[in-house]
Amino acid sequence: MKPALVTLLFAMAFTGLLAGCGTPGPPLPPSLELPQPVTDLSAGRKGDKVSLSWTVPNRTTDQERVRHLGVTRICRSSRANISGCGTPVAEVPAPPLPPPPAKKNKSKKTTEKVRASYVDTLPRQLEEQDPTAQIAYAVSVLNTRGRSAGLSNQVLVPAAPTLPPPADFTAEVTANGVRVSWSCGPAIPAPTPILQYRIRVYRRVEGGKTETRVGETDAQDCSKLEMLDPTIEWEKNNVYRGTVVTVISAPGKPEAEVEGDDTPVVKVFTRDIFPPTVPSGLQAVFSGVGQAPFVDLVWATNADVDLAGYNIYRHEEGSGPPAKINSELLKTTAFRDTNVISGKKYFYSVSAVDLRGNESAKSDEASEVIP
Repeated sequence: MKPALVTLLFAMAFTGLLAGCGTPGPPLPPSLELPQPVTDLSAGRKGDKVSLSWTVPNRTTDQERVRHLGVTRICRSSRANISGCGTPVAEVPAPPLPPPPAKKNKSKKTTEKVRASYVDTLPRQLEEQDPTAQIAYAVSVLNTRGRSAGLSNQVLVPAAPTLPPPADFTAEVTANGVRVSWSCGPAIPAPTPILQYRIRVYRRVEGGKTETRVGETDAQDCSKLEMLDPTIEWEKNNVYRGTVVTVISAPGKPEAEVEGDDTPVVKVFTRDIFPPTVPSGLQAVFSGVGQAPFVDLVWATNADVDLAGYNIYRHEEGSGPPAKINSELLKTTAFRDTNVISGKKYFYSVSAVDLRGNESAKSDEASEVIP
């Protein structure tokens, strides 16, 4: 066989062998390991502090698991729009990432999420600009080579100035609830068509997470330096705080607001030592013609929300102090006294008792003669 023919047959056989093993595709470029941009950045402002929070990316733009992260740049703009980070206000170190999934679950994407946060302090000059302006924030997550896939979603906070909290903030327990008070300070500027200021009070039960807004009032009105909280929980440690709220009313825009710093918290224990309102309108009417004598008593309903019931007291004319004649608290505003004797004159009074056993003073007396 000629050498040229042998070479040709060898080449054809090798080509067939490759075809049997499958044809390889084009080589893939190496992964850039760029973390996916953040999509859930959130922001909240309190005083001159802006709290940012976001979920740390766990996948790259190539849909691979993130193995290493670089710093996260905090980007801020006073123009309510961020086209690029430029000079970041801060760089946050990468947080620890969760461990990779076990080998048997290697094909599954990791779902564990890591949260990151940063608190930015606004420069005074930003608060002194146009009070209707907004400040924009974004974050940019870098890889270990200092490269990023782009900015996160952008969030806005008001640029309006905030004020110091009310001075001399106190809370006192009264029969009708907790009275919160403060002093009128000179730091409250006059309102404008754009900016107004309100004093707002919050309450929560110590150890609880839910906070209740008690109310708010015009900060400039020095004739209103207190607020009553009638919705308290008795026999609890209640914690109060106050703040001055800046309200921004820009033409053509929805009303916005930003809270200033808080007062020191004030804690009061709402021990109920306050008796209910004294009952009124007591009347006594004798009946007994053709039957055993008795006296019917009626009185006006007590409106206290924590009312437990009533007690009835009686004494005879010229006798000692009144004695209680009911064995259990009365739940209604009526009572029939069948333990009466002809020829006697009886004097009656009624008291109210709350759920914690506080008893009111006795009502005005009503009398009746038994014929």
